Amino acid sequence: MKRFPYLAHILVCFVLVLFDQITKVLARTYLKTAPFALWEGVFELHYHENRGSVWGILQGKVDVLLLASVFIFALLIYVYVKMPKTKEYVPLFWVLVVMIAGAIGNTIDRVFFGFVTDFLYFKLINFPIFNVADCYLTVCAFLTVLLTFTKYKEDEFTFLSPKRKEISDAADAESDEN
Repeated sequence: MKRFPYLAHILVCFVLVLFDQITKVLARTYLKTAPFALWEGVFELHYHENRGSVWGILQGKVDVLLLASVFIFALLIYVYVKMPKTKEYVPLFWVLVVMIAGAIGNTIDRVFFGFVTDFLYFKLINFPIFNVADCYLTVCAFLTVLLTFTKYKEDEFTFLSPKRKEISDAADAESDEN
């Protein structure tokens, strides 16, 4: 790639976080009094304050969850920065951008409210209530696994090894030349 699309990644991340936050504001504004059925008995909007993590684990442990969020965010940024800026990694870059947006969206809630606003509910299967940022994270976690097993080989992740820094630097230099 001649020019790496940092600005596009930042813009998409910002728009995704904004969309997540707008949906949560709407949920806090309109769903506190009564749920809203989009498809009666199947899919509904329910207001829920999740003071824990996935499926409500670690309830009330906001400090632990914030620390975990910061760690995960830092890990995602680390991978983003270390990944070679070449064409074969484009899908993984976009997956990381969306994951970062999901992590930021839920962290904003924890910092400002002490809980994550959830509102999407599959009533048909009584699935735990979730939100847009959770969708970003879940879909991207699945895509990461899928890409790891179908598109990339193990040796294509050597850029994450501190001992293999020279390989990552060489790949970056090669992409700059192209």
